[in-house]
Formats: sequence, C-alpha cells, structure tokens
Amino acid sequence: MSLDRVGMFVEEKEVVALAQQLIRIPSVYRPGVAGGNEERVARYVEALLRDLGLTVYYEEVEPGRPNVIAYYDSGKPGKTLLLEAHTDVVTEGDMDGWSYDPFGAAIANGRIYGRGACDTKGNLAAAICAVKTIQRAQIPFQGRILLCIPCDEEGMMIGIKHFIRRGWANGVDGAIICEPEENQLCITQKGAMRAIVKTYGKMAHGAMPLTGINPNTRMVRLLLRLEQLEQAEKERLGEHPMLGWPSITPTVVQAPVKGEPQLNVMPDQCLAMLDIRTVPGQDHGELRMKMEAILEELAREDRDFRATLEVIEDRPWTQTAKDDPVVQAVAESYQAITRKKPVYNGVPGATDGTYLHQAGVPIITTGAGDRHIPHHADEYVAVDQLVETTHLYARSALAFLGA
Repeated sequence: MSLDRVGMFVEEKEVVALAQQLIRIPSVYRPGVAGGNEERVARYVEALLRDLGLTVYYEEVEPGRPNVIAYYDSGKPGKTLLLEAHTDVVTEGDMDGWSYDPFGAAIANGRIYGRGACDTKGNLAAAICAVKTIQRAQIPFQGRILLCIPCDEEGMMIGIKHFIRRGWANGVDGAIICEPEENQLCITQKGAMRAIVKTYGKMAHGAMPLTGINPNTRMVRLLLRLEQLEQAEKERLGEHPMLGWPSITPTVVQAPVKGEPQLNVMPDQCLAMLDIRTVPGQDHGELRMKMEAILEELAREDRDFRATLEVIEDRPWTQTAKDDPVVQAVAESYQAITRKKPVYNGVPGATDGTYLHQAGVPIITTGAGDRHIPHHADEYVAVDQLVETTHLYARSALAFLGA
C-alpha cells in the first residue's frame, strides 16, 4: 500500500474535537493553587491512549505534574520514532485582552481559539490523531512509535529532563518535536543560558554616598561590558541564516535584593537576570569564561567592585543535518502532501528537543500554528493547517519506520 494512502484515513472532525477538548482543560502551572497544574489534562490523555490499545505509562515528576508516555509497537524489530508534545500552557493573563474564552476552544473564521491552541495542544491532538490514523490505515511498518507528553515545557523543562533520566530516550532513533512552526521544518534552534549576576556594596544614606559602596553603579558598568561582549559575539559569528543574532539580554534589574527600596537609602546589593541566547558556533563554557573575565577585569579596575555570576539553566543550541533520516522522512512527506518544497527554518527559542538533542536523539521541530502567536491573547490555530499537520505526522512516521 502506498504511503500516500494514509492521508485517506485522517479525520478532520476527530483532530478538531480532540484539540478543543484539550484546550478546555486548563493546564497553567500555578504553584499552591488546587488543580493549577497539568494533572487533569494528563489523566485525560492517559485514558485516551489506553483506549487506543497503546502501552501507557503515567509518571509523576512532581506532585500533580506528570509525564504520559505511550508506545504503539508494530511487533517487528526496527527503529523508534518519538513524537513529543507538552501538556502545560502559559497563563491566560488579563481576561479583558481576550475576545474569546481562553479555555472555551471556540471555532471562528476557520480557527480554534484558546490558550494552548497553538502552543501546543493543537499539535498534541495532531500527534495522537496521527497514531489513530496509522492504526486505521493498517499500513505495515517496522519498529515503534513512542509518544512523550511531558509537563513543564514552558518552565524549567522538568518533564523532559525526567523522561531522559528515566532512560526513555535511550534507543530513540529520531524525534519530531510538535511545536507551532507553520509546518516549516526547523532543523536548528537557539541555545539558552539563564544567569544571575549580583554586585555587592555597602548600605548608606543617599545624602552621604561616600560612606558606603554603591552596587548599582557597579551593576551599570557590568551590564555595559556585557553589551560589548554581545556585540563582539555578533561580529565574530555574523547573523545565522535561520536563527538570526546571538544575544545577551538583561531582563530584570533589582535593588535592593531583599527588603523594601527607599529613595534615600543606597542598597547593599543589586541583582540582574540575564537571558542569553546562543547560536551554532558558540561554546557555552567559553562564553561563561568570557563573562567571568569581565567580572575579574572590573575588580582590577575598582578595588570596591565585588560581583558573582551564577548560571541557573544551560540549554545548548541544536542542529540536525538535512540528510538525517528523520529530516528526510518529514521533508519527503511534506512534499508529497502539499506538492510544495519544504521550507527549512530554525526555532528562535528553546524546546524540549534541546535536551533530547543533548541526549543524542536527532530532532526536527514542526507543527501547526503561526510561530508568532504563542503566549498572545486570542491565541489560535488554523483548522486547515492542523489537519495538514496530522497528515504530516502520520506519513512521516511511516516513512521513517520503513512502511
């Protein structure tokens, strides 16, 4: 049977209804709030996958924050393809900014509206419906499809880290990361380092600053040097054709670090948070050493300069070759489905695929949804694109697994 025939078994109403059901189960992580986590949507998905006859595992990463893992096994030896889509969504924010109920999953103008419609419950629905489509089509293949449906992609990615620690990524030959990329084939993504820098001084009266040491002015000097480092990295690397420029962005500056601020009190500490985004060619260890060298240089220039640098998260950039089998399977399937050449691109942020790549799994990121819509009010996914994504996941899985 031709691979192209699998598309005959995709049911639009099925994927739309599942996407709506997932959106209607809020899964914003709200610490300390009853039901403010991914548990309800994970339980729904677990039951659905068991009903499909898959082998399903439910693993709690933290209380109320589970991963759901499921296998669809051909019964024949072969490769393993991973489809990965997270259950958590970001906050809906100010309700007044929405034209539609963020958890209503309304359909209007050929779009499904709601928090997570684009990022990434629509694509989670497409991945599950792709497996259902393959079951209905009964096209023989070798190996198995592994579904990873983790918690906390929007936070510190504890779900995918737990998945890897538990050994689930071992033996996976390729992964499709189901994220909103307009069905473009993203074969690279930026790395991310999250860092906290602190400068230390001595509290004093604002009218008598010389009796103390001002950490704020010293933080200003440090941030300006980091801006110079950012520019040097841009000049060294140039603009990446898919990812753009590397960046070192101070996002939070806070003084005092503890206690109430007061206009006539010079604080004893100042804190800045850095969102650092890297591109292929940057070594995170070397970049950290360059930042530490700046602290040492400033300390030599000013005997009262004291500062610390703490990297609290380190996510490497990823890059997968176009001739990798998982990329080839998706590219060939995209062209067969759309009669168009695939558009290759990069992910401007980090995904769970960051850690899968680090664990040795070749990844490609693709899925339905305008890449600029996630986290916006009136988030949506186009129905026709979501159906196309279901076709793409189903056919790509069969192509990769030798159907």
